[in-house]
Amino acid sequence: SNARIIIITTYEIGTVSGLPTPLSHNERVVGGEEATPHRWKWQISPVWDPDGFAHLCGGTIVSPYWVMTAAHCIIGKMYRVALGEHDLYEDEGTENYVDVNYIYLHPYWNPTDLTLGNDIALLHLADPVSEDSNIEIATLPTPGDTLPSGHPCYITGWGLIQAGGNAAIRLQEALLPVVDHATCSRDEWWGSGVNQRMICAGGDGSKAGCHGDSGGPLNCEGTDGSWVVQGIVSFGPGTCNIYQKPTVFTRVHESIVPSATKMIDFYIIMIYLFTQ
Repeated sequence: SNARIIIITTYEIGTVSGLPTPLSHNERVVGGEEATPHRWKWQISPVWDPDGFAHLCGGTIVSPYWVMTAAHCIIGKMYRVALGEHDLYEDEGTENYVDVNYIYLHPYWNPTDLTLGNDIALLHLADPVSEDSNIEIATLPTPGDTLPSGHPCYITGWGLIQAGGNAAIRLQEALLPVVDHATCSRDEWWGSGVNQRMICAGGDGSKAGCHGDSGGPLNCEGTDGSWVVQGIVSFGPGTCNIYQKPTVFTRVHESIVPSATKMIDFYIIMIYLFTQ
């Protein structure tokens, strides 16, 4: 489908001033391992290419009609999402492809400066998601939910295994413990390049998000042992796995899911959420 994009159409991603080159829109998990098939049932692949629909970024199912990804992943108008995916090159019989008919970008998203945050887009699906044993709607945190340093989270995606390497064929996962804001905002870490509307995770110099993981979820352990999606892969160092340069995620919570009949509320919620 020829999706209608709201607010912004296309752009060229820029670099972060004073920081290493950020992750581009086409990012993979470094230092991880293949995920158990369909462990992360809310992980999706928004695919774009009018001639073949190639994998572009990651994303998360947040309601029957909505998926979220990074705003910097939006580079054109022809989109659909792949649900129930594990191996990008095999027809496993678990996949479901749904067209996107609207794309909403955060109104304060600035593609020339990732350090401002607001790197989020919501994609409205033409048909509702049908949950099954391989496809599930994610749980999002409640407003005000914060994670302590060291909290266990997993990044998942089909991005590069190493900077300059090949992209993953099968979904990868890597454990990235949370780095609290006080640490992540130190000069020797990301400094002023991060704010409290972001979550830092990783930074051990071994495991990291990389090109192709953008837009995907930060899956964090909940109090009852379930998984809660706390963030969206936004940026990191250009070579991906650098010590004290953790992967940076856009912080999210359940209020980002808009009412299909009250889109004005969506703008109010998004402006409130990302300016507090």
